[in-house]
Amino acid sequence: MQNILNFRQYWDGLRHLLLVTLLVIPVGLLSGSASALFLWSLSLCTQTRWEQPWLLFLLPLAGFVIVWVYDRVGRNSEGGNNLILDHIHEPGGGIPRRMAPLVLAGTLLTHLFGGSAGREGTAIQMGGSLASAYGRLFRWKGPRMRILLMAGIAAGFGSVFGTPLAGAVFALEVLFVGRMQYDALIPVLVASIVGDMTCTAWGIHHTDYHQLIPGNGPVHLELWLLGLCVVAGLLFGLAGRLFAELTHWIGAVFRRFIAYAPLRPVVGALLVIGLVYALGTRDYLGLGVYAEDGLGVCIVNAFHPGGADLLSWWWKIIFTAVTLGSGFKGGEVTPLFFIGATLGYSIATVCGAPVEMFAALGFVAVFAGATNTPLACTIMGIELFGADYAVYIGIACFLAYFFSGHTGIYLSQRIAVPKSGVSGGANGESLRQARVDELKRDE
Repeated sequence: MQNILNFRQYWDGLRHLLLVTLLVIPVGLLSGSASALFLWSLSLCTQTRWEQPWLLFLLPLAGFVIVWVYDRVGRNSEGGNNLILDHIHEPGGGIPRRMAPLVLAGTLLTHLFGGSAGREGTAIQMGGSLASAYGRLFRWKGPRMRILLMAGIAAGFGSVFGTPLAGAVFALEVLFVGRMQYDALIPVLVASIVGDMTCTAWGIHHTDYHQLIPGNGPVHLELWLLGLCVVAGLLFGLAGRLFAELTHWIGAVFRRFIAYAPLRPVVGALLVIGLVYALGTRDYLGLGVYAEDGLGVCIVNAFHPGGADLLSWWWKIIFTAVTLGSGFKGGEVTPLFFIGATLGYSIATVCGAPVEMFAALGFVAVFAGATNTPLACTIMGIELFGADYAVYIGIACFLAYFFSGHTGIYLSQRIAVPKSGVSGGANGESLRQARVDELKRDE
């Protein structure tokens, strides 16, 4: 009874929670504002590229400029999302303040001239950089700086996609494979909500994916759909792994054979241009949320019969892996949405299943496999598409997580609990080290 009525203990805990929560509100405001600026600028760049198709031929020059500037003034900003994760695991000197403007400019140039990339990486890096600068201003270190960086990830992710709950869970889940830490749950959730509200307050509107799913109420579980969902989850996980490994492999090949870093994106850009003319389409450039003429292959159209090709997911993997692997800036997540939605479309088309349902499953499940964040992706699926397909979404995301193995787009993730039955990966080691160990065993 004495422990139950120990008001001092509750007060001390509440006071600490309130203090930390108040500390992260500015992080949410800064990150949400940065995301609003980014999304507005990104929309302008995309529209300009559609109106001026000749800009694609300047992609090699844009790539050279991006990497040259990073080499000259970026210092360790090149580490990107992995640098932020490393500083959360082992707090060091902080994230460079220059990371935010550099990644913003680099991503906008990538999209303006036709590179195939996403936006989450930019939002997370801006959020982490701004959070670190804010923390250093008040000379915060150790646990407080760790919470601020996690808040920056959550606010950046939540605001750029309009999914504040998924953003908070993502910031907690992305640090470790197989484990979440709840010590910063409330501050991180507050930062994500504030970031999303701030971005919206600036007049930014996110894509309404919910309207792509017919509003027929709760979906009853059907045995054949559950079985197909299991198979699809396996394929989604393998697609996430393929994307991550191919991007890492292409990056390694470029580093091995092209010593001068600014030349790597030049070669990558020439490959992208060659792919455009070999396929006769520009559908796989840029974000891919919408099609230039409204009729091409894109994420939104993948929710409708006839809205994609059976191999659209494969071509988006190639375009994005070449773009990012050669050194262009941008995120991986929106391309993963594209890959997942079009792969889900293909599965549904071949098997006679509901196209909109499997496009939604793939949208989040391939992302879950590539980032090892099945819970955040399940929540994102519910936030974006509603709860009608919640069970199917969960099955697809959890299976994709399992079948993606010990790999992912964030090599600084650490393995807390190895995936059962999956070879390789020791407790505490990073995915980077697990990948190196696996390559050595294969030799």
